[in-house]
Amino acid sequence: MIFLVAALLVLGVLVGSAAYLPWPATLVLGTLNLLWLLVFAVRERGRRRTEKGA
Repeated sequence: MIFLVAALLVLGVLVGSAAYLPWPATLVLGTLNLLWLLVFAVRERGRRRTEKGA
């Protein structure tokens, strides 16, 4: 998942709107994206464990 975020960040820097943002803003937004994905993954994993146990 971290590889996916890094790849999207690099792609965004090379061809997307992130090329127009300053580096600190790009890194902050990339970090926020990573945190969101981690929270989502943890919640989904917990949900699957709960469904299997029920």
